[in-house]
This record gives sequence, C-alpha cells and structure tokens, in this order.
Amino acid sequence: MADLKRTPLYTVYQDYNGKTIDFGGWDLPVQFSGIKKEHEATRNAAGLFDVSHMGEIVVTGPNSEQYLQKMLTNDISKLTINRAQYTIMCYENGGTVDDLLVYKKGDEEFLLVVNASNIEKDFNWLKQHLIDGVNLNNISESIAQLALQGPKAELILQKLTNTDLSEIKFFRFADHVTFSGINKGALVSRTGYTGEDGFEIYIDHSEAIALWEKILEAGADEGVEPIGLGARDTLRFEATLPLYGQELTAEITPIEAGLGFAVKTNKEADFIGKEVLKDQKENGTTRKIIGIEMVDKGIPRHGYEVFKGEEKVGVVTTGTQSPTLEKNIGLAIVDIRFTNIDEELEVQVRKRRLKAKVIATPFYKRK
Repeated sequence: MADLKRTPLYTVYQDYNGKTIDFGGWDLPVQFSGIKKEHEATRNAAGLFDVSHMGEIVVTGPNSEQYLQKMLTNDISKLTINRAQYTIMCYENGGTVDDLLVYKKGDEEFLLVVNASNIEKDFNWLKQHLIDGVNLNNISESIAQLALQGPKAELILQKLTNTDLSEIKFFRFADHVTFSGINKGALVSRTGYTGEDGFEIYIDHSEAIALWEKILEAGADEGVEPIGLGARDTLRFEATLPLYGQELTAEITPIEAGLGFAVKTNKEADFIGKEVLKDQKENGTTRKIIGIEMVDKGIPRHGYEVFKGEEKVGVVTTGTQSPTLEKNIGLAIVDIRFTNIDEELEVQVRKRRLKAKVIATPFYKRK
C-alpha cells in the first residue's frame, strides 16, 4: 500500500483503531469501531469524518462567473457571497464529469469541491475550457477537510469557536472561522453527505490533526465517534445522495440520476451538455435511478443485474442492508417502463433471481 495517497490525518488513524483500505488510490479508514456503530452514532449524536481526500479548486478573475455558468449545470448567478450550491459538470452528451459543491467567496472568487478520484480529470477538463479573465488553482494538497455530522454537531463544534454557528444556515458558510488552540482560520459550511445536520470544515493541512483531536475531545460527552468510509457510504445511501462512479458516471446523466433540481436548463448561459439535458427534462428519459426493496432474502449489491421476467431491465448502482431501516434496499438504474412504485422486479443475486419491488426515495429523511 506504499503507493497510495494519504491525508494529513493518516498518522492518527491507528490511535482510534482505524482499519484502512485502498479507496480510489487513497489509504483511508473503512471503519474505526464498526460500521453499524458509527452509522448509529452519526444518526443519533455526531460523527467526525476525515474527508481530506476531496479536491479543492479555486477559480478567480473577472470572468469567473461567466466561465462557471458555461461549465456547470446549476445557475451560479443565483449565488451570493457566503453561499454554497450543489451542481454538476457534464460532457456534451449529458454524461457526468463530476458532481460538486461551489462556494462563492467573493464576486471574483469561487471554491469548487470535487470528488477525490476526479481531481486530476476535473482540473484538466476545466483547463481545457478556460476563457480569458479566469485563473484556476488546484489547492487540494494544502487543504484538509473534516466533516462533523449529526444532531449534536452544532453543540459540539460551538464549544471550540466564538463564531455563532446557528447563524450559518443550510448551504451557507463562514470564512476565516477561528477555533480555540488552532492557529489558522477555517471555512465552515453547513453542508454534508449523511442526511443529517452538520458542518464541513476546510482548513490548512498542517492543522488537521489538532482540529480532529479537539473536536473528539469536545464531543466526548455527547457521544461523538470517528467515522470511516463504510458508514459514510451507508449514511449517504440511506439519504439517497449519489456516489460518483455508481449513481453518476460518464454514461449516467444527472436527469437519469434524479438530480434535475441542479440542472437549470432555463438559465440564459449555454452550458456543456445543455441541449441533451434540456431534451431529457422536457421529454423524459429511457431509464432512471429508482429505489428497490428486497422481498426475498438477499442483498442487492453494486453491479447486480435487474430483471422483469426474462428481460434484463437494469443494474444495481448501490445496495446494502440499511442500518436505520433494517431492510435490504438498493438503488438501481432501470428501464423507465418498470419504475412505478410497487413494480415487481427480480435481482440476480449470485445464481438466484430474488424478488424485489420499487419503493420511494429518499429511504431516510431526518425528522
């Protein structure tokens, strides 16, 4: 595993019994105390995630907004300073380059947060379409990102800062936030990938370990736990948040993935893929991502084929036993003819075809 990339927190994983795996070329913890326990801690108290493998790209210059309007599906003109937006970058055929967050730090400064496995690809794609009056800077290696998620996230993090975190509303952020005992300021946004309330914190990589340990110390009485990739995946899956490479790919468009809310085909600016996505929005698609629940006993894993009678009609993109719902459920991209709620389907689980039915998503919504 010597060739794998490591985050600034790698050296402290073993202090918390972290078991690491190769995740897209990164040596990252799959679990600390156990996936189910970590999942429940995040749903009921708070979980702390090292997401420093994510990428950060700064876009600056007088034509930044015009450029991002061309590159991204959402309407960047609607952003005001200190607001964030979920958006997607597409190919000409509507397939997905990546899904990402964009933060408006100033009239001529934006921060893009991209998926770890796509950093190089995204940066090259952005460079390929660069226009005059725009500068790009990939700062991924100098930034650490921690996510504190769960109903007690604000209570815990507030112990470490004088910034009133209750004033940071959903998809907004504060920059230059200071934490006690931490030398450098951080960008703190009320965003996350778990379906829970919480924050994502961007800070200089040199401060990552100190901030990690301070948060765990501050949240000890509230039941905060360090969380690995395993529970991160079950949490985001229950909330039906897409994972690039599974629910979104170069072959799956954001409309097929049910992310039409982030595709503004009525914005004036032409963006890459607009024509195809506009047609899909107006005239429908031939397939889409749906939720399924197993009727027979079995778990629908990523890549398993979905059938209607003898016809193969789709494939599972993500599936597991839901820790919260205690049911075997999945997401699958399926022929549009068979996507109505309660439609009966079959999933090929190893050598057997097991009954399943279409159910509503998201599987989980916090109260």
